Amino acid sequence: MKFQLDEPQGGNSISRHDGSRVWVNGRVHTSSLLVPWQGAVQAWNVSAFETLDEAHFEQMLALKPELVVFGSGNKLRFARPALYRGLISARIGIETMDLAAACRTYNVLSSEGRSVLAALLIEA
Repeated sequence: MKFQLDEPQGGNSISRHDGSRVWVNGRVHTSSLLVPWQGAVQAWNVSAFETLDEAHFEQMLALKPELVVFGSGNKLRFARPALYRGLISARIGIETMDLAAACRTYNVLSSEGRSVLAALLIEA
């Protein structure tokens, strides 16, 4: 007998990804996005890793997560710590992974009821 819901109630769920697209709550996204544990999925106006700046990470603060899972694209790349200084100052953790790992990790943490935010970089 199964006692676990297939979909988290009131939360967001990533059901699929393929490197150039991510499906959240059954809707396909083809550009970078922010996926909070609850609430509206937001466009994240970044098209390439090299163009990341502090403003991209500041956008996350308004969502008030306890942890950010940063999917750096199809390969693992680490942003300069100066870019996410605001998150650190606000005592918000940040973990960097490739896109596939970030999607999986987000789902696990979200299903545990954590206040997690996935920042997913999808490069054109």
